[in-house]
Amino acid sequence: MIMPLINGLKITLKHLFMKPVTLQYPDERPTPSPNYRGLHALKVSHNRAKCVACYLCPTVCPAKCITVEAGEDQNHDKYAERYEIDLLRCIFCGYCVEACPVDALKMTDQFELANYKREDFVFVKERLLEK
Repeated sequence: MIMPLINGLKITLKHLFMKPVTLQYPDERPTPSPNYRGLHALKVSHNRAKCVACYLCPTVCPAKCITVEAGEDQNHDKYAERYEIDLLRCIFCGYCVEACPVDALKMTDQFELANYKREDFVFVKERLLEK
Protein backbone atom coordinates (compact mmCIF):
# COMPACT_ATOMS: atom_id res chain seq x y z
CA MET A 1 0.00 0.00 0.00
CA ILE A 2 2.86 2.41 0.66
CA MET A 3 4.91 1.35 -2.42
CA PRO A 4 2.55 2.96 -4.97
CA LEU A 5 2.71 6.19 -2.98
CA ILE A 6 6.53 6.15 -2.94
CA ASN A 7 6.65 5.36 -6.70
CA GLY A 8 4.30 8.28 -7.38
CA LEU A 9 6.45 10.64 -5.29
CA LYS A 10 9.58 9.48 -7.17
CA ILE A 11 7.98 10.31 -10.50
CA THR A 12 6.80 13.69 -9.20
CA LEU A 13 10.24 14.61 -7.81
CA LYS A 14 11.95 13.48 -11.02
CA HIS A 15 9.76 15.83 -13.09
CA LEU A 16 10.10 18.64 -10.56
CA PHE A 17 13.82 19.06 -11.22
CA MET A 18 13.79 18.51 -14.98
CA LYS A 19 14.38 21.26 -17.53
CA PRO A 20 11.16 23.23 -18.19
CA VAL A 21 9.27 22.15 -21.30
CA THR A 22 7.51 25.45 -21.97
CA LEU A 23 9.13 28.69 -23.05
CA GLN A 24 9.32 31.25 -20.23
CA TYR A 25 7.77 33.90 -22.51
CA PRO A 26 8.51 37.37 -21.22
CA ASP A 27 12.12 36.43 -20.49
CA GLU A 28 12.71 34.11 -23.47
CA ARG A 29 11.50 35.21 -26.90
CA PRO A 30 10.45 32.60 -29.45
CA THR A 31 12.02 32.66 -32.89
CA PRO A 32 9.33 32.45 -35.57
CA SER A 33 9.86 30.17 -38.56
CA PRO A 34 11.17 31.77 -41.79
CA ASN A 35 7.75 31.60 -43.46
CA TYR A 36 5.87 33.09 -40.48
CA ARG A 37 3.27 35.70 -41.49
CA GLY A 38 3.18 38.51 -38.95
CA LEU A 39 2.67 42.26 -39.21
CA HIS A 40 2.70 43.80 -42.69
CA ALA A 41 5.33 46.33 -43.82
CA LEU A 42 5.59 48.56 -46.88
CA LYS A 43 9.00 48.52 -48.52
CA VAL A 44 10.74 51.84 -49.17
CA SER A 45 12.50 52.84 -52.38
CA HIS A 46 14.05 56.27 -53.03
CA ASN A 47 12.65 57.70 -49.76
CA ARG A 48 9.04 56.72 -50.47
CA ALA A 49 6.90 53.60 -50.46
CA LYS A 50 7.31 51.28 -53.45
CA CYS A 51 3.53 50.87 -53.75
CA VAL A 52 2.18 52.04 -57.12
CA ALA A 53 -1.50 51.85 -56.08
CA CYS A 54 -2.42 49.10 -58.53
CA TYR A 55 -5.27 47.93 -56.24
CA LEU A 56 -4.31 44.27 -56.51
CA CYS A 57 -3.84 43.78 -52.77
CA PRO A 58 -7.35 44.97 -51.77
CA THR A 59 -8.79 43.00 -54.70
CA VAL A 60 -7.33 39.64 -53.65
CA CYS A 61 -7.82 40.16 -49.90
CA PRO A 62 -10.50 37.71 -48.72
CA ALA A 63 -11.13 39.71 -45.53
CA LYS A 64 -11.41 43.07 -47.37
CA CYS A 65 -9.22 44.74 -44.75
CA ILE A 66 -6.97 46.79 -47.09
CA THR A 67 -7.85 50.30 -48.24
CA VAL A 68 -5.82 52.03 -50.96
CA GLU A 69 -6.33 55.47 -52.49
CA ALA A 70 -4.13 56.54 -55.37
CA GLY A 71 -2.38 59.83 -55.87
CA GLU A 72 -0.32 61.20 -58.74
CA ASP A 73 3.00 63.04 -58.52
CA GLN A 74 4.53 65.65 -60.87
CA ASN A 75 5.83 62.96 -63.26
CA HIS A 76 2.32 61.44 -63.51
CA ASP A 77 3.42 58.33 -61.59
CA LYS A 78 0.82 56.73 -59.38
CA TYR A 79 1.53 56.20 -55.70
CA ALA A 80 -0.50 55.20 -52.67
CA GLU A 81 -1.69 58.42 -51.10
CA ARG A 82 -3.61 56.47 -48.48
CA TYR A 83 -2.79 52.88 -47.55
CA GLU A 84 -4.24 51.25 -44.47
CA ILE A 85 -4.78 47.75 -43.14
CA ASP A 86 -7.34 46.89 -40.47
CA LEU A 87 -5.61 44.14 -38.49
CA LEU A 88 -8.81 43.22 -36.66
CA ARG A 89 -10.21 41.98 -39.97
CA CYS A 90 -6.95 40.61 -41.41
CA ILE A 91 -6.56 36.82 -41.44
CA PHE A 92 -2.81 37.00 -42.25
CA CYS A 93 -3.18 34.82 -45.35
CA GLY A 94 -0.40 36.57 -47.31
CA TYR A 95 -2.38 36.90 -50.56
CA CYS A 96 -1.66 40.64 -50.65
CA VAL A 97 2.09 39.99 -50.60
CA GLU A 98 1.84 37.39 -53.36
CA ALA A 99 -0.31 39.62 -55.57
CA CYS A 100 1.92 42.71 -55.44
CA PRO A 101 3.57 43.18 -58.86
CA VAL A 102 6.29 45.55 -57.58
CA ASP A 103 7.09 43.62 -54.38
CA ALA A 104 6.09 46.60 -52.23
CA LEU A 105 4.52 44.68 -49.37
CA LYS A 106 6.00 42.08 -47.05
CA MET A 107 5.05 40.31 -43.86
CA THR A 108 7.45 40.65 -40.95
CA ASP A 109 8.04 38.30 -38.05
CA GLN A 110 6.54 40.74 -35.54
CA PHE A 111 3.82 38.94 -33.57
CA GLU A 112 3.15 41.13 -30.52
CA LEU A 113 0.17 43.12 -31.79
CA ALA A 114 -1.89 43.65 -28.63
CA ASN A 115 -3.48 47.07 -28.04
CA TYR A 116 -6.16 48.56 -25.82
CA LYS A 117 -8.14 50.57 -28.39
CA ARG A 118 -9.68 49.44 -31.67
CA GLU A 119 -8.24 52.46 -33.48
CA ASP A 120 -4.71 51.23 -32.74
CA PHE A 121 -5.32 48.17 -34.94
CA VAL A 122 -5.78 50.26 -38.08
CA PHE A 123 -2.27 50.57 -39.50
CA VAL A 124 -1.89 53.55 -41.82
CA LYS A 125 0.86 54.03 -44.39
CA GLU A 126 3.22 55.83 -42.00
CA ARG A 127 3.04 53.00 -39.46
CA LEU A 128 3.54 50.34 -42.14
CA LEU A 129 6.64 51.88 -43.71
CA GLU A 130 9.71 49.70 -43.28
CA LYS A 131 12.05 51.05 -40.64
